[in-house]
Amino acid sequence: MSTESVRKYFLDRGLEDPVFELEDSGATVEMAAKSIGVEEAMIAKTLSFQLKDRNILVVTKGNARIDNRKFRQQFKTKAKMLAHDEVEAVTGHPVGGLCPFGLKSELDIYLDVSIIDFCYVYPAAGSRFTALKITPHELEALTKGTWVDIC
Repeated sequence: MSTESVRKYFLDRGLEDPVFELEDSGATVEMAAKSIGVEEAMIAKTLSFQLKDRNILVVTKGNARIDNRKFRQQFKTKAKMLAHDEVEAVTGHPVGGLCPFGLKSELDIYLDVSIIDFCYVYPAAGSRFTALKITPHELEALTKGTWVDIC
């Protein structure tokens, strides 16, 4: 169902279905990069965080790490990721397939500037065996994402 919700997200907006199947699992950044044949930085890693009053998603380049000081400055709280068992309940996507499209509930999306200079990035597409190719600016427009510098 999760991959289908991603496909539907694009089709409902009059866009072509960008989802493609991976030959091997893309459950980790390393695995996804190897399966797609790109460097790890080009994998658009989607992370889920719990703030005091809401849950959010942050999309970063694959080999980036959240900077706790920058996160606290941006969101006025310590970075606390959702537990693995909470991710699918909140987003509708499993860990390893999490992406900012076709979500179960509306979440604020933040895009880290670490991805802005790539021609294309490759987020998961609702499962560990699917992905899609998108420009950072298309990602911003489709998700109504807010650019942040937290890595």
